[in-house]
Amino acid sequence: MKASLKGQALLLLAVNGLFVLASALSGTFLNVYLWKSRQDYFMIGWFTLAQQLALGLSFWLAGKWVKEHNKMNALRLGIAVSGLFYMLVLWIGSKAVYYIWPLGCLLGIAIGLFWLAFNIVYFEITDAGNRDYFNGWIGLLGSLTGIIGPWLSGWLISYLHGERGYRVVFIISLCIYASAVVLSFFLKKRKTEGVYQWLEPLKQLQNKQSHWRPATMSLVFQGLREGVFSFLIGLLVYIAAKEESKLGQYMLITSAVSLVSYWAAGKWFKPKFRSVGMLVGSIMLVVVIAPLLWKVTFGTLLIMGIGTSLFIPLYMLPMVSTSFDLMGESKKSVGMRVELVILRELSLMVGRVAGTLIFIAVLSASESSLTITLLLLGLGVAPVGSWLFLRRVLPHDRDRV
Repeated sequence: MKASLKGQALLLLAVNGLFVLASALSGTFLNVYLWKSRQDYFMIGWFTLAQQLALGLSFWLAGKWVKEHNKMNALRLGIAVSGLFYMLVLWIGSKAVYYIWPLGCLLGIAIGLFWLAFNIVYFEITDAGNRDYFNGWIGLLGSLTGIIGPWLSGWLISYLHGERGYRVVFIISLCIYASAVVLSFFLKKRKTEGVYQWLEPLKQLQNKQSHWRPATMSLVFQGLREGVFSFLIGLLVYIAAKEESKLGQYMLITSAVSLVSYWAAGKWFKPKFRSVGMLVGSIMLVVVIAPLLWKVTFGTLLIMGIGTSLFIPLYMLPMVSTSFDLMGESKKSVGMRVELVILRELSLMVGRVAGTLIFIAVLSASESSLTITLLLLGLGVAPVGSWLFLRRVLPHDRDRV
């Protein structure tokens, strides 16, 4: 039977698309904006760390609200707080570098609220039969917004010469966030059930029979790479090219490749291929970093970006789909879906925080191009660690809700 998406699933994809587009427009250049005020890797690292800690904490604390009350309001608040963050950046301007921790925490809270609610609703309106298909569409939308958003932002910033361009881009993002909030009101209110179990993530880890034990470790390894690559690659592209329009072009090209690879993965990458596909994808994500050993230039970064875009679906689709399938293992796990989504995010947070702290520690010793490349290679091996743990779960990947 062919997987398909209807009604609420399509609407949720639209809300997700608007949120990701607004984030791509401004978020791609946020670290560049801060860097132009103060060229300091540590400042960027601490800003990222503040986001990651606030994101994980907001997931855990907001879990009670999402499970026992209205999860749609959490989703809308996440979008609204994202808009508030960029309003503050507009107001503070170049002095934002002096408020790294509060701004980072605010952005982390916004992202945490949105993705907690989104992931719960996503689980409720999909099943094991169409989850890979839905994830493929999320990847496609992410690639489309990655093509349009950064390219448009880079062109506007370059055309309007710096500060004025950033202000226009941030204002456009605010308008898109507002549109996403309006559209979210067409999503149906989801029913609530059960009482929030604050310590359920810990109980899952203590249970030696739980599939979440290896899955959690695989997520920690995912976060280890993700925490640094998510901000460092774009910054390195800007430093190498020295203009925002080049970063926009980089994102356009890599996202176009990603669009095709996610489309292909969504169409042909079936659950029975997850283990082999994930191993191949994990290895190739390391191989594509090798050109940077020669020299860190726009060209070598582009080669790495294109390679990453080609192979990332083989790694990410099993990571996402399997963890959500585990939530459907039984009626009990379905009833604990909020707590399990939080366990998933806390695992990612641990990895992201660890990766960012490694980044700060390594660069405190040396900020040379070779050091940064070796750091990327070291953290780039993390997906193989994800596969080593998740392969224990993949054979059980069948007949879930």
